[in-house]
Amino acid sequence: MKIVLASSSPRRQQLLELIGLTFTIVVSQIEEDNAKDLPPHELAIGQARDKAMDVSKQVAGDAVVIGADTIVVLDGKVFGKPVDRQDAVRMLTALAGREHTVISGVAVVRGGRVFTGFSATAVTLRPLSVTQIERYVDNGEPMDKAGAYAIQGRGTLLVESINGCYNNVVGLPLVLLSKLLGQAGVELL
Repeated sequence: MKIVLASSSPRRQQLLELIGLTFTIVVSQIEEDNAKDLPPHELAIGQARDKAMDVSKQVAGDAVVIGADTIVVLDGKVFGKPVDRQDAVRMLTALAGREHTVISGVAVVRGGRVFTGFSATAVTLRPLSVTQIERYVDNGEPMDKAGAYAIQGRGTLLVESINGCYNNVVGLPLVLLSKLLGQAGVELL
């Protein structure tokens, strides 16, 4: 059985490798739109589903396609990936010293059937000075990360605490993925 990851994210690839999954990558052409007027968990699930469905149309046979989308939510506002340096500084300034929620939507598509779910993790960043934020942003790490930080990289120095799934914050909640794959007939254990 062919398993396809509908993402170019190196972090998602590393997480799938961590659990011993053999897969190929086909990048979805779906553009993320975090401005949609939906509850955040529905937004993340919908974007994950759209990515997985897009790729499922491109692969032949009985492929199992995995799509994911991760967003950060603070005070009801969705933070995706920063568009530039100024946007990254803005996001981190808002998040510093505050608790926010990281939500990952996951979709598994097999044979036209779609299995979806989401994971939510509470994360608190430590208080940060403007200089600390600018130094972190200037290292380039935050530019392709929802909320402008990478918990698995130097951004771990920003994180004071988490309550929930660590892998969700990295970008792919593996327990949820395992359950969805099981619903699609793929047992990981």
